[in-house]
Amino acid sequence: MPRLAVRPCIGRHHGVRPLEPLARIRRLFYVQSRIARELILFGSALLLGAVVVPLLIWVVGNRILGPYQHGTNPHAGPMALLGDFYDGLSRGWLSYWIVALGPLVIIVFVRAAWELIIPKRNTNPKPPAPNKSNTRIEPFVAKD
Repeated sequence: MPRLAVRPCIGRHHGVRPLEPLARIRRLFYVQSRIARELILFGSALLLGAVVVPLLIWVVGNRILGPYQHGTNPHAGPMALLGDFYDGLSRGWLSYWIVALGPLVIIVFVRAAWELIIPKRNTNPKPPAPNKSNTRIEPFVAKD
């Protein structure tokens, strides 16, 4: 039987670093145009506010306040809460819209604060425009 050139790794996965998939996603994100990145961020924030935040509200409320009651069902699950949440959104209730748009508002405030605290520096300042005419500009002293 031929001897293996490389010893097989049993129980350990040496080929992939643990954070390599995240680095790959980050590279794919930064390859996109500015508008595409902003749309991805906007869509992610809306998805987070429309699905994840209500489910987290259900988990915390279920642990602290007890089971969620939906009508006559004393043990309604998270899907009943999502149904009520989307119903509240469709009726235009402000508290539901605050929950849904909360992650987007937080991102906007954090980005605005970041720009106020650490403003972008102009790395390539424009040089002054050259004198296009061949005439010499003579200095003069104002007579006040």
